[in-house]
Amino acid sequence: MKQQIIISGNGGQGILFVTRLLAEAGLEMGLDVLTSETHGMAMRGGTVISHVKVGAFRSPLIRRGRADTGLFLSDSNVAIHGAFVKPYGRRIVNTDRTGEYEGIDAAACAAQLGSLLATNLVLLGYAVLRKALFCDEAVMRAVIKKASRPRQVDLNLRGFEKGLQL
Repeated sequence: MKQQIIISGNGGQGILFVTRLLAEAGLEMGLDVLTSETHGMAMRGGTVISHVKVGAFRSPLIRRGRADTGLFLSDSNVAIHGAFVKPYGRRIVNTDRTGEYEGIDAAACAAQLGSLLATNLVLLGYAVLRKALFCDEAVMRAVIKKASRPRQVDLNLRGFEKGLQL
């Protein structure tokens, strides 16, 4: 199993948490995992990108045109980081617009749950549902329970489950 994944969005959208969940899911499955993130302006809502490599890789960074899957928490980031995804790779985007990607309005789904903080988990659940990631829902559910802060476990699981229902 080898997969290269980028997660892109803006500071405060939970990109680093999704990166951690994917890394821990890979480790839980006994796979090699490398991660890297660029988040200099994250504290001010700036652009954030994380790289996750699952399998036998030497470097944590993903070259442009090599990612198998891109998870975009903001549709504006497709223009910024979309080139990292290979031409026939999967681009899963939080958006209410159509485009050359798999769009899902994860923010609206999270709002239905009562918190936009679940947007990243809705998108993650949708990606797992669509088999765009290396892990299945049981592994990710267990990792979410383990990695979430106690007061966030319920919301995070509800967000993930909402994504699995779409």
